[in-house]
Amino acid sequence: MPMIVLGLMLLSLAIWLVMLIFWGQFWRVDQLLETTTNISAQVFAQVSPLPQVCLVIPARNEADLLPITMRSLLLQNYPGTFQILLVDDQSTDGTAEYALEVAHALDKPEKLHIITSQSLPPGWTGKLWAMEQGVQKSAEVLQTIFLPAPDYFLLTDADIKHDLSNLQRLVEKAVKEDLDLVSIMVRLRCKSFWEKLLIPAFVFFFQKLYPFRWVNDPNKNLAAAAGGCILIRREALERIGGLSVIRDALIDDCALAKAVKSNQGRIWLGLSDLTQSLRPYDSLKTIWDMVARSAYTQLNYSPMLLIGSLLGMSLVYLLPPLGIIIGIVLGNWAIAFFGLAIWLIMSSAYLPIIRFYKCSAWFAFSLPIIALLYTLMTIDSARRHWQGRGGAWKGRVYP
Repeated sequence: MPMIVLGLMLLSLAIWLVMLIFWGQFWRVDQLLETTTNISAQVFAQVSPLPQVCLVIPARNEADLLPITMRSLLLQNYPGTFQILLVDDQSTDGTAEYALEVAHALDKPEKLHIITSQSLPPGWTGKLWAMEQGVQKSAEVLQTIFLPAPDYFLLTDADIKHDLSNLQRLVEKAVKEDLDLVSIMVRLRCKSFWEKLLIPAFVFFFQKLYPFRWVNDPNKNLAAAAGGCILIRREALERIGGLSVIRDALIDDCALAKAVKSNQGRIWLGLSDLTQSLRPYDSLKTIWDMVARSAYTQLNYSPMLLIGSLLGMSLVYLLPPLGIIIGIVLGNWAIAFFGLAIWLIMSSAYLPIIRFYKCSAWFAFSLPIIALLYTLMTIDSARRHWQGRGGAWKGRVYP
């Protein structure tokens, strides 16, 4: 028994060392939009011609947040031309009216255009269908104000408060590096206890699954994006066949990035320190539902991958603290030592994202309990799928 446990501890240690050294330096937070773009608005304005951008916002019952988020978009200091298309996805809370009120209050009604979403057709997810209508109607809307089709689309969520220079930075990044898609994982809200415990880990696990450096390497096939904020070149979107090619994807952001990169497109994914999501996750249930909605989708609905994921999470995250306890109980200090060493290693890897989210360093040591909770969320995601309730979001359930 002690030898088996010790062997598993050594295997866990080896996995951590391989991940830290060879897995795309996923634990680092150096892929940051604000530090990779530093040109001033005055200098950027000298670029001729400046790309024209159309902002497409799918919105379903977002009246509470729009007074803040819509304001942040209307006041963007981008020196080029941009227009905003808000696709009202059958809201019942006056979403469109609130957006128009903000535009009029800022004396910018000419920049905002409201599109009423049509009924959801079979085979589409709600968000993608809303974005599809915005993209398809953009040329028609812009033609009415004597503007050509846009050079880029900014696909962004209605709960995002954009830094006033965010659009400029995104376009600058795309133009300077000839990128077809630029996406940022915005700073998620991290105020409540459950947010501090689980939200940085959500980003950490995402980075481990999709190391940003590998995503940004054109020589690697790995592709990913963060759906809250994606700038995509119109020609690249047309080249892949439009949003219809991913119309049934629940993880639509990564599906879009994969479609672009697999068609010889260049993409970049990073973090943002200034642009943030206002979506609150005040309770364990709200975070649980967010993760359970798509966790099993990430595993391609495979029971074998689910079992493998559970075993892997147990070996990598749960075994080290258990090893300390087992080592102490058995009086085997080698097991306890390796358990403590692995726990310190994983905590060190987790610390950069903890600091990025300005949480107490003590949260870095909570990764085992966090991993346990995310493992249970993944099991629940599979259970919901088997019960026909997978992908439930904002009143819709997708098969």
